[in-house]
Amino acid sequence: MESDLAEPMADTVYIIQTTLSGGLNEAEVGYWAQSIIDTKLAGCINSRKITSIFRWQGEIQSKQEWQVQIKTTKKLKDELISKIKSEHSYDNPEILCWPTDSTKEYSDWIKGD
Repeated sequence: MESDLAEPMADTVYIIQTTLSGGLNEAEVGYWAQSIIDTKLAGCINSRKITSIFRWQGEIQSKQEWQVQIKTTKKLKDELISKIKSEHSYDNPEILCWPTDSTKEYSDWIKGD
């Protein structure tokens, strides 16, 4: 019996990663994520609490934040990034983007096919 795991990765999904204020509660983060799903800019969003240590305005900070990973397509990534920038509460939000290999089935699901 052949496994689906033996299938080569056949497509690309884009992951956009950002952080949100740790002062938000889980429902508020969920509402923000739901707004992205509702606009069909992404197919899946994961969030988790993290501790970030960074230098801001000359001082070392340690803050609780929400790390958010958003799975989208190449076609939608720029519009998604614009939405994040326009709605974000931070002056200089973390917005990272990278392509990753995916199974065709998962990529099709992210695309809404």
